[in-house]
Amino acid sequence: MTQTYNFSAGPAMLPPQVLEQAQSELLNWQGLGSSVMEVSHRGKPFVELAAQADRNFRSLYQIPDNYKILFLQGGARGQFAAIPMNLIGKKGRALYLTSGHWSATAAKEARNFCTIDEVNLLTQGAEQGIVNLDFSDIAENYDYVHYCPNETISGIELFDVPNVGNAVLVADMSSNILSREIDISQFGLIYAGAQKNIGPSGITIVIVREDLIGNARQDTPSIWNYAVQAQSDSMINTPPTFAWYLCSLVFKYWLAEGGIKTIEQRNQQKAKLLYDYLDQSHFYHNRVTRQNRSLMNVTFSTGNDELDAKFVAEATACGLQALKGHKVLGGMRASIYNAMPIEGVQALIAFMDKFAQNQ
Repeated sequence: MTQTYNFSAGPAMLPPQVLEQAQSELLNWQGLGSSVMEVSHRGKPFVELAAQADRNFRSLYQIPDNYKILFLQGGARGQFAAIPMNLIGKKGRALYLTSGHWSATAAKEARNFCTIDEVNLLTQGAEQGIVNLDFSDIAENYDYVHYCPNETISGIELFDVPNVGNAVLVADMSSNILSREIDISQFGLIYAGAQKNIGPSGITIVIVREDLIGNARQDTPSIWNYAVQAQSDSMINTPPTFAWYLCSLVFKYWLAEGGIKTIEQRNQQKAKLLYDYLDQSHFYHNRVTRQNRSLMNVTFSTGNDELDAKFVAEATACGLQALKGHKVLGGMRASIYNAMPIEGVQALIAFMDKFAQNQ
């Protein structure tokens, strides 16, 4: 195999065209004779870049005008703490809907800052999936309701939005942001580490409704205070300028490719191809119910740890990288984010078939 395909769950692959443009501009950005990494974030060229990135992201994701976009640091883990510090109000409580490792980790962090109730969404049994997403009867007892629509480790995705009535809905979309169309107005806040579908690690995007800004608890550090960050255009300190620049290139690239509709169609096609192969296979197994199979992270195994390890080693030697499953779950995991071409999925299936026949 001459072509290498990177199935990493994150940091994940970026569109090659974006990397090529960044490479061509690395030493001379906008004719300045300097890299974008070497210019002031407060200078006119970078301020214009940031403003254009905001406009392009809004256009790409259809973000309403009454939402602020913040480009922050600290990853999604930082937001696990920032969210309760900014959103907990008079009710003093939050509801966390857990469906896997990351939503449970978010709930654990939030307990350091407020009282939370936790509801496990997962069904019991051989196959894992989600049963109920209607919390309209209890949601308004809380300052916000938090969930993670895509769990990267287990490959579980929630395609329906939880019904929380008039309560504030918060979503950790680190691993499925920009992967399919959503109605932003259903959410009070969306946050995502960039390193899967948006850009490199080191930058985190927060989309927050304006009426939720300005209510942070008094002891909230300024770096986590949404009001401070919004008033400073996400630049109260030196931001990760190169990561921001790469995100801006990704937004332009996907707008030119046809936007979210095109992205979603490609993602559905890739996922269907791989899941159809798994469903007809007697050698590999996926344990997620069909209605909750992730478009982004496809988990599978042979049922034998030694055979799984052999699979990963031989796949890597063939140019199919980062297929080892997370240590929490084991097995294999193919992360097929936006930048993964369908040819990568086809190459993976061809290898899987050959490997199975040789055992």
